[in-house]
Amino acid sequence: MKKSSGTKTIKVNYLARVEGEGALYLKIKDRKVRDVKLKIFEPPRFFEAFLRGRDFREAPDITARICGICPIAYELGASYAMEDICGVKVEGPLRSLRRLIYDGEWIESHVLHMFMLHAPDFLGYQDVIQMAKDHPALVQDALRMKKIGNRIMVLLGGREIHPINLKVGGFYKVPNKHEVRALTGDLEWGRDAIIRAMKALAKFPFPDFEYDYEFIAMRHPEEYAIIEGKLVSNKGIDIPLREYDNYLIEEHVPHSTALQTVVKGRASCHVGPLARYNLNFHQLSPIAKKVAREIGLGPVCRNPFKSLLVRGVETLYAFDEALTIVKSYEEPDRPAVEVKPRAGTGYGCTEAPRGICYHRYTIDDSGTILDAKIVSPTAVNQKMIENDLWNFVTPNVDLPQEELQWKCEQAIRNYDPCISCSAHFLKLELDRE
Repeated sequence: MKKSSGTKTIKVNYLARVEGEGALYLKIKDRKVRDVKLKIFEPPRFFEAFLRGRDFREAPDITARICGICPIAYELGASYAMEDICGVKVEGPLRSLRRLIYDGEWIESHVLHMFMLHAPDFLGYQDVIQMAKDHPALVQDALRMKKIGNRIMVLLGGREIHPINLKVGGFYKVPNKHEVRALTGDLEWGRDAIIRAMKALAKFPFPDFEYDYEFIAMRHPEEYAIIEGKLVSNKGIDIPLREYDNYLIEEHVPHSTALQTVVKGRASCHVGPLARYNLNFHQLSPIAKKVAREIGLGPVCRNPFKSLLVRGVETLYAFDEALTIVKSYEEPDRPAVEVKPRAGTGYGCTEAPRGICYHRYTIDDSGTILDAKIVSPTAVNQKMIENDLWNFVTPNVDLPQEELQWKCEQAIRNYDPCISCSAHFLKLELDRE
């Protein structure tokens, strides 16, 4: 790239493969990065505001509408917070069913991102439609894997989008043993299919880029954390959920309608598959750890571009765990535990496909919600995405503008950002002086 005394602006008016509406501003002067802004300009959606005054039992159904890709993260986060207030613990087969439906969500979301949104970047295609012409078997297998995840969502949640069968305390209705065991064949096929696919994805040309992230994820003493656990980081955080607000704080920046999260007294942090993998690798199933090593991933991976492979490892884990649950499933005595309201504040957090999804609610004795706070994983990662762009572009300023733009977009897609789970739009402005 030649130096220029003027200002160059690149605008990308439409970027499919990023969920939601946002813009990127990148300024380079004298071959140095001077400014990076990931702009989120969608209007606030006010979910926290219109939860106030509602009955605590309504929280799962209302929060499910926040995201069409990972509604379970919100439904279960809200449920666990309410159960925390009311002193209720969901265990046994009901807890297993919660993990099973979350496995389904991980499968459908990870597969969507890996093959439909992210893989085209590495193979040089504008979209998965073009990619499918040259790699039909890969795309066909991906579509079938995603369908299996959706099938789990339908069986346990009532429908694929915004499931309606989950409630505080469990489910409105639970499937019988025959219905659950019927998933076995699909899950066995899916486990084999994701292994085949990962071996193909491992051959992609991954940029040589690593960063010393502060990874934050949940950790459970007995399992790879998805629905319960404490919060830990690789830089000293080890806290129960109720201390979240003492360590992770939100800041407003002028260029974004989404609050950015930072670690108090430090800086940005990284949540999501890469964080879970680095912090909890030892708790993956044996087959997931084995395949991870076979494709060149060790227990530590700090390259965000290889999050594509890490999502594959988690997808394999989800298929494997789902099989275990399905084969040992016994129908519970009742579909839900009774939950009676009492005044208090409760905390819930689950591992959405994109990272920790935090909920905090206060209710009164009648169960009316007085206050609500919900933090999505993309809100936590937003500042980290800006940091990645800053650090990634610095050694690549001499790339041709079109190639640099492509790589910036790819760096954003590493995080599978879900800006609003609605429109697909990203505008890039690149100023050069």
